[in-house]
Amino acid sequence: MLVLKFVLLIIFVFAVTPFAQAEFRAGSAVVDVTPDQLPVIVNGGMLSRSVGVVHTRLHARAIVLADDHEQLAIVVVDSCMLPRDLLDDVKQLTSVATGMRPDRILISATHTHSAGAAMGCLGTEADPVYVPFLRQKLVEAIQQARGHLEPAKVGFGVINAADFTALRRWIRRPDRIAEDPFGNKTLRANMHAGRNWDDVVGESGPEDPDLSLIALQSLDGRPLAVLANFSMHYFGDKDISADYFGLFCEGLKERLSPNPTEGSPSFVGIMSHGCSGDIWRRDYTQPDAPQNQHTIESFTTGLLDLAWQAYQKIEYRSDVDLAMAETRIPLKYRVPDQQRLEWAQRIVAEMGDRLPKDTTEVYAREQVLLHQLQETEVVVQALRIGNIAIATTPNETYALTGLKIKLQSPLPKTMVIELANGGDGYIPPPEQHLLGGYNTWAARSAGLEVQAEPKITAAAIGLLQNVAGQPRKLYVSSQGPAAKALLQLKPTAYYRLDEFAGPRAKDVSGHEHDGIYEPQVAYFLAGPLSNHYCETGETNRAAHFVGNRLRTRFAEMGDQYSVALCLWNGMPADGRDVAGWFLSRGENQVLMGSMDHVGIGGNSDHPGRLIYQFGDSGEILGGQTEILRWTWNHVVFVRDGATVRIHLNGQTTPEIETTASAAELASLEELFLGGRCDNNSNWEGRLDEIAIFLRALSPAEIATLWQPE
Repeated sequence: MLVLKFVLLIIFVFAVTPFAQAEFRAGSAVVDVTPDQLPVIVNGGMLSRSVGVVHTRLHARAIVLADDHEQLAIVVVDSCMLPRDLLDDVKQLTSVATGMRPDRILISATHTHSAGAAMGCLGTEADPVYVPFLRQKLVEAIQQARGHLEPAKVGFGVINAADFTALRRWIRRPDRIAEDPFGNKTLRANMHAGRNWDDVVGESGPEDPDLSLIALQSLDGRPLAVLANFSMHYFGDKDISADYFGLFCEGLKERLSPNPTEGSPSFVGIMSHGCSGDIWRRDYTQPDAPQNQHTIESFTTGLLDLAWQAYQKIEYRSDVDLAMAETRIPLKYRVPDQQRLEWAQRIVAEMGDRLPKDTTEVYAREQVLLHQLQETEVVVQALRIGNIAIATTPNETYALTGLKIKLQSPLPKTMVIELANGGDGYIPPPEQHLLGGYNTWAARSAGLEVQAEPKITAAAIGLLQNVAGQPRKLYVSSQGPAAKALLQLKPTAYYRLDEFAGPRAKDVSGHEHDGIYEPQVAYFLAGPLSNHYCETGETNRAAHFVGNRLRTRFAEMGDQYSVALCLWNGMPADGRDVAGWFLSRGENQVLMGSMDHVGIGGNSDHPGRLIYQFGDSGEILGGQTEILRWTWNHVVFVRDGATVRIHLNGQTTPEIETTASAAELASLEELFLGGRCDNNSNWEGRLDEIAIFLRALSPAEIATLWQPE
C-alpha cells in the first residue's frame, strides 16, 4: 500500500510539473581588427595593392549561444575572404582557451573589398603581418562574447528588400560572345554586361530579396545583438573600410541601443553575407531607378529602415534549445590540361618572382597553383536556435543556391551565410559553368569542380535535417487562380518550369509526361503574373533558354493539338534574321518534311511579331501585334487538322490563321520548346507555364488562360 501511494505521488508530481527547459543564454562582443601596421595588402581586385589610410575601422563581431548541452559561436569579420586553414587555427585555439568544440564555431567574412588581405587570391598575396594579428583577434572576439553570456530570448524577422539588390551577371547575345583570359570565345555570360542592353538577352539567375534578422534580447527586453543577413555583394568604399556592412552594424546600434545600460555589455549589430556571387546593388533592368543613384550612406540608411520595420514585428521566446552539425567535403579543383599548363608555365617562368601585372599573368599563375593543389576540403555547417536555422556555404555561392537551401529547409525561418569557414571562390551551379564568365574561370577564386555546388547544397540541406530532426521540404510551386484554371481544361502535360536545376521538367498535370531540358538553361528566374499563377506572396518561376531547348514526346499527338505558353523574348528585333523560334514540332536535327514552327520575327520577316512557318522552306507568316522585348506575353498555338491558329494574350481573334497540310504529322511525336527541331535560331529568353493539349482549344477556352491585372 505504501509503495502504491509513493507511485501515485510521483505520477501526480510529473502531471502538474512541466519538464525543465534548458536555460538559453546569449552573449556578444565586438573586437577591432583594423590592421595595426600600415600600409597593408588589400585583396578584392585582380591585382595586388597596398593601402595606408583607414576610412572606417574593421571589426570582428561575435555571438556565443549556450544551453545546458551546447555552446556555439557565430563570428562575422570585416574581411574579403578568410582561408580555411586560418579559421581552423582560430577554432582550435578557441577550443584550447574555452573548451568549446571547434565544430561548434562558425566564422564568416562580410566580403568588404577594402580590408587587409587574409588570404591569397588572383594577383594578391595574404599580408604576412596582418594574418597572425587577425588570428589572435578572432580568438579574443569569441572569448569576450562567451564572457558576456546571460539568460536570453530570441526571435526572427524577415522583410523584402528587393530595391537594394539585383543581378549583376547577364547572358550575352549569341553573336556577342567574348573571349576568356585563355583566348577562347566562351564568354556567354559575365558580370555587369547588362550595362549595354544591346549586348545581352537577360539576367542569368534569380535574386534573393530577403533581409533576415535573428534578434537576441535579455529576459527583460534589453537588446543584446542582431544578426542580419542579406544578399548584396558589396557597395564599394575607399581606403581601408568595412563597406556598407560596417555602416549597417553601427546604424543598428544607434537605432536599437542608443543609450547602453550602464554595467551591461554593449549591443552588437552584425551583417552577414547572404549568397551573392552573382549579385550587386545596381539594377541594370532599370538604369534610371532611384536605387542606382545611392551613395553608400543612403543605401545603408534605406536598408536600416527596412530592418527597423522587420525588427519591430519580431516575437521572442526563451524556451529554445541549440543544435549544430558540420561536415567536411573533399572536392577536386578544375586543373589545367597539359596544353594550358604548358602555356601557363611559360608565362610564369618569364615573370620570375614578381606578382602578376595583368589578367593574362594572373590566370597563368592560377593554373600553375591549381595544378599544384589538385584538391581541397570545404566545410559546411548548419545550426538551430529553437525553430530558427542557419546554414553555411564556403565563399561565394549564387543567389539561386541560397534559395535552394532556404526553400528546402525543414525550418521556414532559415538564413544562409556564405563566405563561411573558408575561402573557396565562386561556386556556380553546374549549368552556369556552360555560360562562362569571370565567376567560372578556373582559379583559386573559382576553381572547384563543376559539381561542387550541388554537393554543397545537398550537404547543407542534409545538415539542416540533422539539426532540425525533420525531413526537408519538397519545393512545389503553389497554384494560383490561373494555374487552377489551366488545369481545369485537363491538359495532357503542364510544365511550370520552376525547377532549381535540370534535366527534368516535371509535368504537374498528373500524366507524367515529363520533359527534358537540354544544357545551357538558367533556372528559377522570375516568371509572369505571380499573383495569378501562384498564391499571394510567392514568386512565380521560369526558365531562361540560352539557345537550347526543352524536349518532350507524345505518341498520339496526331493532327489536333494545342500548346499554350508564356514567353519573354530577350533578343532585340533587329538582332538577327529571326529573333527566335520558341515552338517546333518535327524530328530532331531533320531539315525537311512537315513541321510546325512558331517564333518571333527579326530582320528578315515581321520584326518583333509572331511568325509561323510550315516545313523548312515554307512562307513565313506574321502577326500584327508588336511583342515588346523583355515583357511577358501569352501565346496559344492550335492545330485543328489542316487549320492553324495562333492567339496572343487571350484574344479570341487569332494573330495568325492559315491552312497547312496535316497529312504527314501523325508520325511526328516530338515537341521542342525553346527552339526549332533543326536548332535554327533557337530561343533566347524565358518560357513558362507550358500546357500541351492533344486537342484543339476553342477561342473561348483560350480567352480564360490570360487575364492579367
